[in-house]
Amino acid sequence: MTPGLPGGRGRGFTLIEMVISTALMALVLGGAYACLRAGLAGQRLVEPRTDVFQTARVVLDRLSADLRCACPLPQGAPFLGEQRRIGDASADNLDFATHNYTPTRPAEGDFCEQSVFLEQDPQTGRLTLWRRRNPAIAFDPLSGGRREELATGIAGLKLEYYDGLKWYDSWGDPEAGTGKPQPSVPRPNLVGLPDAVRITLLFDSQPRARRAETAAANAEPPLVFQTIARIGVPSSGSGTSTASGPESGPATPPTP
Repeated sequence: MTPGLPGGRGRGFTLIEMVISTALMALVLGGAYACLRAGLAGQRLVEPRTDVFQTARVVLDRLSADLRCACPLPQGAPFLGEQRRIGDASADNLDFATHNYTPTRPAEGDFCEQSVFLEQDPQTGRLTLWRRRNPAIAFDPLSGGRREELATGIAGLKLEYYDGLKWYDSWGDPEAGTGKPQPSVPRPNLVGLPDAVRITLLFDSQPRARRAETAAANAEPPLVFQTIARIGVPSSGSGTSTASGPESGPATPPTP
């Protein structure tokens, strides 16, 4: 018997109250689980893309610094940018010399021959961005030196060149220095250095997924990053513009 109550009888919960309480508890737990699941899914989506944004910023800053200090190659074309494709991906390559180099060995200066190119892994099919650097003046300025990996999970690399009036998809004459006849009036994009280079770098939208799985299960466009590097002009900032989605149209040419 419970003291203090009439007749000594205690009062409990009715069946309806128990059902309502259980339903409310289920709604609260279900909402909490949905929020937790959405948070984890967002974290899995954002974390790899955050890594991509950081990698793209570092890569574009490095390439821009090299191009701002560009100088002619010692033999052949002084500056050589060629269009290339690997499968369906744009994979342009660039060869030039730069003074953006810190000597690491005796008898080295700040001069460095450099190449920028993509290479495909034959096992995974993924593209990797490489930079070759040779601080010595070589007989063949397009080979030798050491190469370093700049980024993986690349979906494409497009390079465009500005001569002060218009943009070109390629620059320099790959036949220069070979003894072959040259045109009497060379096109503007065959001689000297360009005024600026526009770099468009595309990354896989899901860099941690395997390429085949990404293509089959996800139709998201690649992440596109773009910057314009002026040759011989010091930078006042990173100048990197980013955009997520399909490749956009031409950017505004740099102003003199």
